[in-house]
Amino acid sequence: MKPQDMNRDWHATARTLSEALPYMQRYSGAVVVVKFGGNAMGDATEMARFARDIVLMRQVGMNPIVVHGGGPMINDLLGRLGIESRFVRGKRVTDQKTVEVVEMVLTGLVNKRIVQAIMDEGGRAVGLSGKDDDLMVCEADDPELGFVGRPIEMNVQVLRDLFSAGIIPVVAPVATGMDPLETFNVNGDTAAGAIAGALAADRLLLLTDVAGVKDASGEVVTQLSPDDVRKLTAEGVIAGGMIPKTETALKAIEQGVRGVVILDGRVPNACLLELFTEHGAGSLIRSPDLPSRSASD
Repeated sequence: MKPQDMNRDWHATARTLSEALPYMQRYSGAVVVVKFGGNAMGDATEMARFARDIVLMRQVGMNPIVVHGGGPMINDLLGRLGIESRFVRGKRVTDQKTVEVVEMVLTGLVNKRIVQAIMDEGGRAVGLSGKDDDLMVCEADDPELGFVGRPIEMNVQVLRDLFSAGIIPVVAPVATGMDPLETFNVNGDTAAGAIAGALAADRLLLLTDVAGVKDASGEVVTQLSPDDVRKLTAEGVIAGGMIPKTETALKAIEQGVRGVVILDGRVPNACLLELFTEHGAGSLIRSPDLPSRSASD
């Protein structure tokens, strides 16, 4: 690289950092819940990039929480064990054998990979599940689905304790039931929304493998009100796998979350682009008291 090219890169980096300062100040002390999943989880380079972004968020004074999924890893182990996967209305039927595999994969393999990735980038992280300190207590979401849970009680003090110690919580969406011997598999988006709502988080970021919420013409909508979401759903524009995400967003906002963003996790540094630039990187569903993207918070 020529010296003049290096100077241009340095100047661009300095300018980017300077422009990001107001956003860093805005989110200082903010609680941001990030649902991590999709293709990035299986790619070492993408995992490291995600972990670096989370560490940066903590470094500038934010309180990030990572909630993760792990569907492909669960499918892989179930297949190797000869346990058949069955789905009803797009949700995994989770019997006793399946929930044991789910717990093993999510709380062990996947959770510790993310914790290690954050630590490799210089952060401090602790892995836990919804079972730890009764963080998330569930009941059966649908008897037909078996041990698939819906959170009914949240105990988030353990997360606040970790914030105070400068530690990033990494949460596997496995929970206990009212009977402490029960274990429930919880949808990752649902778990992230429940945690964000219990903490009245400033932001809930749902990383996906799609660009965001699209309108009838197929264009990504950069910001929506809850009423916009309900209208697009009633019209059939929001459909399929996007419905559970927008339902999670609406419930989180009802519980006090200021904004929920559905954004494309395939985009490098998607979380930073959303938080530290004026126009963001995904579809912001905002509470009535949150100004539009172009206005200051």
